[in-house]
Amino acid sequence: MDHVRKDWNEIKSNDSWSIFKIMSEFVEAYDRMAKIGPCVSIFGSARTLPSNPYYQLGIEIAEKLAKAGYGIISGGGPGIMEAANCGAQKGNGPSVGLNIDLPFEQNHNPYIDPEHNLEFDYFFVRKVVFVKYSQAFVILPGGFGTLDEFFEAITLIQTKKIARRPIVLVGKSYWTGLTMWIEEVMLNEEKNISPNDLNLFKVVDTADEAVHYIEDFFRSHSLSPNF
Repeated sequence: MDHVRKDWNEIKSNDSWSIFKIMSEFVEAYDRMAKIGPCVSIFGSARTLPSNPYYQLGIEIAEKLAKAGYGIISGGGPGIMEAANCGAQKGNGPSVGLNIDLPFEQNHNPYIDPEHNLEFDYFFVRKVVFVKYSQAFVILPGGFGTLDEFFEAITLIQTKKIARRPIVLVGKSYWTGLTMWIEEVMLNEEKNISPNDLNLFKVVDTADEAVHYIEDFFRSHSLSPNF
């Protein structure tokens, strides 16, 4: 039992020191991101190939948003993230990558501006930076990580922890099953959300629809930081 207690004390000691590394990630990211200006985060699968129509749609959306004056933030990896950064460069806008070391698919893509390539060890620090410096969230088809990013954003807006921001789901055929479940089960059957919560996101199919929704939103809302 004594050796178990000793090992546990060593773990707790290491936990305390990790706070300094967490702080350093926040400080560096805040310092670098604050200089960029209004940005839109684009989320989606790292596994989406360039031949996939959603990859091409990601490029188109990012390019149009960049030409409209927004920087583009992605998770820095391949797939939809790569498409987003590619579109940002095609539109001559800031191309930001928030990279994290993952065991299977994460390597930073070649379309990130070198000065805007950030590396993270902690998922939660990275997620805070996504939210803090994004004026809108565009979500293309993806897996668990993409769903996590969608629900993170919508929860913070629903609970008023951040100001209202546009959330755009791209690809009606992909997202309809989820949005129907949200409405039919979460809202109508279980009463776990309010009717107005369905207005916190918009489902679209085209780049023009996505960009128009974001642009229209900011005709009547501030581009101020999220928190």
